[in-house]
Amino acid sequence: MPVRLKKLIGTFLLVALVIIYALVASIVAVARLSESSPWVHFLFFLLSGLLWVLPAMGIIKWLMLEPPAKR
Repeated sequence: MPVRLKKLIGTFLLVALVIIYALVASIVAVARLSESSPWVHFLFFLLSGLLWVLPAMGIIKWLMLEPPAKR
């Protein structure tokens, strides 16, 4: 796969990940945390704010893989 195409796909994947993750986290927060204490809110937003990094690291790792050498 050409490097430019790979970077384009990776960029779209990262943007889509952030948008979809933010929407899902917001929906869960509104649906489940309305009656919770401030500490539960804090922990939820701390964890959900850090959790998106894991799939983003996978996408970035895929982007950084070197293409196989041509013979």
